[in-house]
Amino acid sequence: MSVLQTHPWHQQEQFSLGFWPTPLEPLLNLSKELGGPTIWVKRDDCTGLAVGGNKTRKLEYLLGEALSEGADTVVTFGAVQSNHARQTAAACAKAGLTCHQILSRTVASNNPGYESNGNVLLGQLLGAHQHLVDTEQTKTFTRELLARLEGTGQNPYIIPAGGSNELGALGYARCAEELVQQALQAGIELTYVVHASSSAGTQAGLLYGLAHLESAAEVLGINVYHADPAILQQRINELLERMSSRFGAAKTGAVQVNNAYYGNGYGQPTEECLSALRMAASLEGLLFDPVYSGKALAGLIDQINLGNLKDHEHVVLIHTGGSPALYVYDQVFSQGASE
Repeated sequence: MSVLQTHPWHQQEQFSLGFWPTPLEPLLNLSKELGGPTIWVKRDDCTGLAVGGNKTRKLEYLLGEALSEGADTVVTFGAVQSNHARQTAAACAKAGLTCHQILSRTVASNNPGYESNGNVLLGQLLGAHQHLVDTEQTKTFTRELLARLEGTGQNPYIIPAGGSNELGALGYARCAEELVQQALQAGIELTYVVHASSSAGTQAGLLYGLAHLESAAEVLGINVYHADPAILQQRINELLERMSSRFGAAKTGAVQVNNAYYGNGYGQPTEECLSALRMAASLEGLLFDPVYSGKALAGLIDQINLGNLKDHEHVVLIHTGGSPALYVYDQVFSQGASE
């Protein structure tokens, strides 16, 4: 065990927020229904911070740095229904920091509760200062907000969207270590990991961590955000370069991004996504969200049905959380996916 402590993610200051390790459990009913490899789900919806989610891992490192720098305020970004913004608000509440959420109107929605329910409501309960702005106004508003905060003597720390910089990504290098250890304990070979990929930090962190652990497991990111998947691939590579520069070089595996499940855009669930959510709920009693993890699950189901994973005995799906968004997509479930 002492050898593991030499890895970079053990050497950076952290602020404790989550319950670790999150469970790794088999989805036996769904696996039987599909007739493919055994699906295991890494329950990062159970991180324990304000209904959980993958951003908690990143925030432990980011808030560790913020506190060490003497910050008293955090400013972060996301879409209106941002899971990251909600978890950041909860983390700040626990750390005694003021939180400002700059929430951009990225997703077109006819749901009357889209800007007041779900993650927005939870952010309010968690004490965040919420600023809803049109996407094109985000940069200008951010500059003005930072000037106001600094002008009143506050010391803001900026956390990027998704917590996805080289420091935040260490949270998923640490997750890779958990996966390797849990697979060993379960007596399975870790060969294939699937997750929703958006701001690049989760995928970069997994690749970096697996490289340090000398694991040959492949990582497939299901693109849910970028109209041009090449941008996502570029961001992952850039993050890996920054991680190697700051924390030590690692020979990472190939960056694999699949764009086939993107649909009509970010925050717009597909019929396949809705079907996957219903399958997981009815067969496993497990809730996924229609923006991130649901599309990842839909992608995994389709890849199994296509026979592309027949060479793998076990596959791992990382559940990145997001269930609060279900409450502002109720009309989609009753009417079907967006045209």
